Amino acid sequence: MRKVFSLSVIGLAVIVGLWAVWPAVSPAASAPKFIPIGSAVSLTGVFGGGGRQCKAGYELAVADINAKGGVYVKQYRKRIPLKLIVLDDESNFTTTVQRMETLKSRYKVVAYLGGFSSPIHAAQAPIAEKNRTPLLMVASYLWKAHQMGFKYNFSPFPKSPDCAKTVFDVLDSIPKKIRPKKVAIIMEKAPVGMELSKLWTAQAKKRGYQVVVFRWHARGTKDFSPMILAAKKAGAEVLLTGPTPPEGMALTKQMVELGYLPKFYFAYRAPDPIAWGKALGKIGDYVCLGPGWNHGLKAPGVAHLNKVHQKKYGRPADVMVGPAYACVQILANAIERAGSLDPTKIRKAIARTKMMTVLGSTSFRPNGMGRVVFYVVQWQKGKQVLVWPKKAATAKLVYPMPAWNKR
Repeated sequence: MRKVFSLSVIGLAVIVGLWAVWPAVSPAASAPKFIPIGSAVSLTGVFGGGGRQCKAGYELAVADINAKGGVYVKQYRKRIPLKLIVLDDESNFTTTVQRMETLKSRYKVVAYLGGFSSPIHAAQAPIAEKNRTPLLMVASYLWKAHQMGFKYNFSPFPKSPDCAKTVFDVLDSIPKKIRPKKVAIIMEKAPVGMELSKLWTAQAKKRGYQVVVFRWHARGTKDFSPMILAAKKAGAEVLLTGPTPPEGMALTKQMVELGYLPKFYFAYRAPDPIAWGKALGKIGDYVCLGPGWNHGLKAPGVAHLNKVHQKKYGRPADVMVGPAYACVQILANAIERAGSLDPTKIRKAIARTKMMTVLGSTSFRPNGMGRVVFYVVQWQKGKQVLVWPKKAATAKLVYPMPAWNKR
């Protein structure tokens, strides 16, 4: 009788033990079919050219990750493919907020991928914070978004202070005998325009340059002639600006018409899309931009990215494709390290990121700003080439800009 009792106790113990470990040995049955991630990005409207580049980067990265089975999630002990949901925000600030909410409420995304341009991200950042869902932002110089105490916003992309400093580093690298001194700033009166203008002005004063013209313009401006004529009259050798792509094209055409030729021309945002070169041809050459990346960068995975982009689009990866691709790399890595699809756990993992992406070494500061290099790109002969920093450059900076009719 004692022997039977002992065997019964042992059997019961085995059953209880198996029950206790059952969720750990067969969780795959409850695993989701895919991991939903989403982006409210401009596919139409004034930011459409840049937004489509971001979409391409996201799609290529997702395809590469899914080709390997997806992302390993420890909670389910298996690889799960990513599912990218992209909604067009039509380059509208109100619409992008609505799209962000839809991505969360309808599609249950575990993370957001950013749109294109600083104003769009200014609208998106509070929504990500409210929904406690991480947002990886590209194509945004907006420094202010990282000064508001947000915990769910991350950006492996340069910000206004990086741009302000580096533009004047480039100018300082020009031999003294031919270095320009007079600067014109023509800027959209918007959050990033205001913070960058202030920083550019401070850098100019600190380094011995003179800001001879400072003009604001509103979104949608079509006639830049008063500002251009002011810069021409003041003898401004440097033009610093940041219009939307359509405005930047109009500004450049009017500069040609009015005979204003700065020696150095830097514009953020406007020259990023390939549409710039197609629309302006030779007069679009020699403008500099700071898009955060270039296909000539020697970083792990860039050659592969160029190859797959070339196959799909007929050219090496566009400037916004790299940062967008990197955001998906970062997110996939964070999900794997988190071992969970809980957005809060994913956020914590993103904050601890330390990895190589197509941007190079990638990590974040406590405020969500990426530790990044500011790359300066210049349009030369219809192509975007990397000119700064010199150790990474694939071409030399062309300075001064050639005359409009001698290109």
